[in-house]
Amino acid sequence: MDISERKIAQVVLMAHEMDRAEGELRAFIEALNEDEAANLVAVYWIGRGTFDADDWDEAVETAFNEASAPTADYLLGSPHLADHLEAGMEALGLEISDDEDDLMRGT
Repeated sequence: MDISERKIAQVVLMAHEMDRAEGELRAFIEALNEDEAANLVAVYWIGRGTFDADDWDEAVETAFNEASAPTADYLLGSPHLADHLEAGMEALGLEISDDEDDLMRGT
């Protein structure tokens, strides 16, 4: 995976606070490099059920190939962004709750 679990945890936390942190979340996503953005979208798609966890490489490749709108615009248009990212990470066997806790404590 070309994005850290901590960065995904950060997106999840900000997405849960979308009404107060949309500008921050947009800036955070826009600051991701191309690989990180494609990986974030792939996790989102897996969580949404568009791809299975076993199809990780295909999901990432599709995210690169179909990136026609800015990633932030695309993801912020989802009312369930945080839920889909959490489900995607779980499907991939990755746990971000410790990262979320650390971020909430400021560590």
